[in-house]
Parts: sequence; C-alpha cells; structure tokens
Amino acid sequence: MPCSCFIIPNDVLTRLSQDKKLAAPLRKRMVDTVQISHELRELRTQAARFTSVAATHAGGLVTLAAAPSVTVYDCKHTQTLPGTPVPRPKTSSDASVKRAFNQTTKVAKFYQQVFNRNSIDDHGMTMMSSAHFGEKYNNAMWNGSQMVYGDGDGSIFVDFTRGNDVIGHELTHGVTQHSLQLAYSGDAGGLNESMSDCFGSMFRQWEAKQTVKKADWLIGRDIMGAASKKRGFTCLRDMANPAAKHCLAPQPTKYSQITPGMDPHYSSGPPNLAFYTACMTHGGNSWAEIGQVWYRSLTGFGPTPNMTMKAFAARTRQVAQTMYPRAPAVAAAVNAGWTKIGL
Repeated sequence: MPCSCFIIPNDVLTRLSQDKKLAAPLRKRMVDTVQISHELRELRTQAARFTSVAATHAGGLVTLAAAPSVTVYDCKHTQTLPGTPVPRPKTSSDASVKRAFNQTTKVAKFYQQVFNRNSIDDHGMTMMSSAHFGEKYNNAMWNGSQMVYGDGDGSIFVDFTRGNDVIGHELTHGVTQHSLQLAYSGDAGGLNESMSDCFGSMFRQWEAKQTVKKADWLIGRDIMGAASKKRGFTCLRDMANPAAKHCLAPQPTKYSQITPGMDPHYSSGPPNLAFYTACMTHGGNSWAEIGQVWYRSLTGFGPTPNMTMKAFAARTRQVAQTMYPRAPAVAAAVNAGWTKIGL
C-alpha cells in the first residue's frame, strides 16, 4: 500500500461522498478530494523512496542551517504546488497563511527544545507549507517535501491550518521519513500513523502547557465543521478511547483486532492507546519521559521500514530501562501501555 499520509482517511471521504443526507455539492467535494489526493499520494511515495536511497548513498550529512527557515506559499485555490510565495507570512492578513507559519515555527521549536532535533531531517531543512490548496479541499498532508493545506468545505471540515495537532501530525510524517522510514502497510503502517498522532498530540499539549491529565487526547477536534458536530462527531480519533462513537474514524483498541490490509489510520489505534496509557500511568507531561522514550525509539536506531508493533514495543521497553535506569516507574508505565493492548 502506498503512503497516503493525509490526516483524513480516504474511506471516510468516500463514505461521506455516498451519504445522501449531505447536499450534492458537499458530496462532490469529497469525491474531488479523493481523486486529487491520489495524485498527491504518488508524490509522497516517490519522495519517501528518494529519501531512503539518498540516505544510503550519502557520504555525510551536512547541516543546512542552525535552525530551519519557515516559508509559506499561497496556492490561491489551484492545485499548483508550491504556489505563490508569501513574503511576510508572520504578519500576513491571511489567517490561514499566518497560522501555517506560526504553527510550523512552533513545531520546529517543539522538536528543537524538547528533543534537540533541528527541523524535520535534523539537519536544518526548510519547512515549507502551501495554504489554500484546491477548491474547498478536504485534507492536509505532508507530501514528502512540504506541507499542503486545504481550506475544507466549511461544513464537514474547516480550514485544516486550524488544527495544531494536525500540523504536528503531518510534519511528524516527515520526521519518520527521515529516521525510522516506516512503510505504509501492515504493522509498520499503523506505527507510522501512530507516531504522527503521538507527536501531534504531544505538540498540542506542549503548546497548551497541559499535563496528561488535563489533555483531551483528541486528534482533529479543531478541524471538525458544524455539520460533523451536529452528527455527534467531535474529532477524527480519540487516543484515550479509539473506538469511541464520537470519532469520525473509530479504531480498534487491541493488537489482536488488527486485520491484514487494514488502513494505517485504523491500525494505529492500539499503539495510540498504548502511548496514552503509558503517559497516564506515569503522569506529568507527555513530552517528558514517555515522549523521550518514543522519540529515541523512532530516531535512534536507523531505518527499519517493516518494523512490527511487537518489535517496537520491545524497543520502547528496552529504551525506557536504558534511558531511565534510576526511574523504574518509566519502564513500568511503558510496559503497562503495551500490556493494555495485548503486546
């Protein structure tokens, strides 16, 4: 399965496009998004392959900048990437452009301050975003080299730059691309999506200065439109309760419930719950000890494209013991997380 790396799963868009209770223009927006996304998906897949090959043949990685530049482009509702450069996005009167710049800058700060990572590739690569992609495009994605944001249809989904966890989620796909290089099928695919949910949620909590007890652990709450909320959908996913009915895309909660060929947006449910459980068991801030264990496990061992969830669980258990030998509660919390989902 090629890497989709969109925040909204294709099957959700397809389901909505077939919902006769929605107005015809809304259903058409869903169909358009699926069709356009197919082509964007090809770019993402090729970019991931290039990253893998380039890393293999690199003589030595060069630091591009001490801190990444953040640039924003305006697609002006076309599908032409990257679009028109915005000269001063930080002070732009365009709210989407300004949010894309500010939140991307904060993600860079989050990775630098919390994990000592210099941009997506850890070598200072420019973090580029394109806003206003397409006509009421219902998605956001990391396409392998930059971020792409649609405005949403204004009913089911709103402007995708509104979700700071969405931005953190998608940019983390880039971090995974430049570290563990997880494939997008099987266990590895579920881990790929889960890494993005975990770090996207951590970023949201870090920005709000929330403890694990105060966080809501929802993914995509801020991009849900009025029509979604009217139907009782408050988020895309809930890391605390992946199978909840208020999720637009509910997930399994046990590893044994993952089936062959399952979309990674769904098979990410069990490792999401494992991370949530570990964080809640340990307490404090998610980006502290438990987040550090997940980050080291993601970035500290080189590429393993076809890693299984069992192997990743074993790695985090070992990393927790290695990083915090004098704090056995960290390893105990990590173990509790994986035990919760049957690993």
